[in-house]
Amino acid sequence: MTPLPARKPEGALRRGWTTGACATAALRAALTALIRGAPEDPVAITLPRGERPRFALAAFRSGPGWAEAGIVKDAGDDPDVTHGALILTRAAWGAPGSGIRFHAGEGVGIVTRPGLPLAVGEPAINPAPRAMMTAQIDELAPGADLAVTIAIPGGAAIARRTWNPRLGIRGGLSVLGTTGVVRPYSCAAWIASIHRGIDVARAAGLDHLGAATGSTSEAALRAARGLPDHAMLDMGDFAGGVLKYLARHPVARLSIAGGIGKMAKLAQGALDLHSARSQVDMDALAGRAGRPLTGAGTALEALELAGPRLADAVAEGARATAEAVLAGSGVAVEVLVVDRQGRIVGRSCGF
Repeated sequence: MTPLPARKPEGALRRGWTTGACATAALRAALTALIRGAPEDPVAITLPRGERPRFALAAFRSGPGWAEAGIVKDAGDDPDVTHGALILTRAAWGAPGSGIRFHAGEGVGIVTRPGLPLAVGEPAINPAPRAMMTAQIDELAPGADLAVTIAIPGGAAIARRTWNPRLGIRGGLSVLGTTGVVRPYSCAAWIASIHRGIDVARAAGLDHLGAATGSTSEAALRAARGLPDHAMLDMGDFAGGVLKYLARHPVARLSIAGGIGKMAKLAQGALDLHSARSQVDMDALAGRAGRPLTGAGTALEALELAGPRLADAVAEGARATAEAVLAGSGVAVEVLVVDRQGRIVGRSCGF
């Protein structure tokens, strides 16, 4: 996934299917071809919550002992970077006693750092899609020894627009999806990526993480604190996604960075900083400034009127909100307020 657009389309949104669901359907088609001589097309699978979608094949080929089917991913109305990608699954009979083995083809990444739910060196095919595919094999060919290879042509280029490089997944995309269904603008994938980023950082022994609302604030934070890439969390608007997970999976220190508007919302107690779900309270901002903010309609205009004193006060309030969520975890918090030029204009540090 990439960062969500500021506004979602009006009206009812069409749901879609995860990469894992597409790979599973492609596996079923390939396996039916191995067993019966022709692929199932369209191919139907049952998802973990009982939905039973049907997928039309976009590609098929076969040879002695193997068959490969492809499905074009339809993510519905979700802004998913893998929408329209071709998901190919090859099924090949394995050596006796080899069991079910999963392999990464072109465009599917390999895990290179601990902390993910897969061992280092494994293809980035997550446990839920593996379970979905194993269920198909158990239904169609129980006890079979089978090599399953998933490929996403062009996936290495697409992966550069995801969190995979930061998570230590090299060479391509992950095959994801817990339910098999993409629910448009649910934000679940973004929050899950934040959680996996924390897991990877903790497994690497890092004791200081950084969470930023955007690229400008991230650059300022990294310059100020010298944090490595895998210590950084793409927080976006999801302060709650960072703080609540760290409360259960703590590190020693957390630095949060963002613009005056986002940090003002955090100071007010908002944990979702999106413009559609929280607004800056200008009266509260005036209270923090200790002066009227006549003529200011935005937090940025308020900062221009009140100066660094306001930025420091906002940072202090944002830190108090973060510390309340993290209470009892032992995580020490720092908040940096960053202007549009990438300068740190306010700070509150608890370590």
